[in-house]
Amino acid sequence: MEDFNSETDSDYTSYWRDWFVSSRGNEYFCEIDEDYLTDRFNLTGLNTEVSYYQYALDLVTDVFDLDADDDLREQIEKSARHLYGLVHARYIVTTRGLAKMLEKYKKSDFGKCPRVMCDGHALLPVGESDLPNISTVKLYCPKCEDIYNPKSSRHSSIDGAYFGTSFHSILFQVYPALNPEKSCRRYEPRIFGFKVHAAAALARYQDNQREDLKWRLAEVDINHRFIEDSESDDDAFEYDEDYAETHPGPAKNNKLLADTTSARMTTAK
Repeated sequence: MEDFNSETDSDYTSYWRDWFVSSRGNEYFCEIDEDYLTDRFNLTGLNTEVSYYQYALDLVTDVFDLDADDDLREQIEKSARHLYGLVHARYIVTTRGLAKMLEKYKKSDFGKCPRVMCDGHALLPVGESDLPNISTVKLYCPKCEDIYNPKSSRHSSIDGAYFGTSFHSILFQVYPALNPEKSCRRYEPRIFGFKVHAAAALARYQDNQREDLKWRLAEVDINHRFIEDSESDDDAFEYDEDYAETHPGPAKNNKLLADTTSARMTTAK
């Protein structure tokens, strides 16, 4: 946060909100109307979330006149920024707040989607949680419907709760015409100009699934053998006596299952 050594105390308190939204790193925020901030109904429950709540509110609403030392002033300033962020999350889902954020969205103030197939579509800030101190703000692209980290380190430290999890969805509910058409364009990997055959991708997927199945069977002491595990097709099903004893066939398995079920029913009775 920038110092105000060059400003008088009067300037410091008279233009706090203007200063806050115009400071580097706070470009994602819009200015909250004063009448919204002075309506106590809109601040319900925040007094328990913010330390020095009343002093912070006085600072945000430009009526702060406490002669505090530098340490206390710094604490109040920190609380004021936190309070403004929490109120901001509530304000931007109101009619007036949506209109202000819409203007910033139209100007791409929040950045553009880094995905090539989205052709630089404008982004919207979104939080992964409505609770503070959980995660930082992300950027949502309405075209590919995915989220990204902000490019600037100034923005990547902003709390995601200052924008909430519902803002972007409410915006397009109120302004449905702005919701972009979804594209089915996807990047297609090629080798020397030729598409990678879909069957090859399917085969790789099946191989991975088979290996995963073998590991899961081994975890429960089932040493199953696939045909490909044999040296040739001729001996694919020629198991030795030791293997047969440790791996009973379907008939023996069914008998063991029946015995187990019968024992369980007897115990239940």
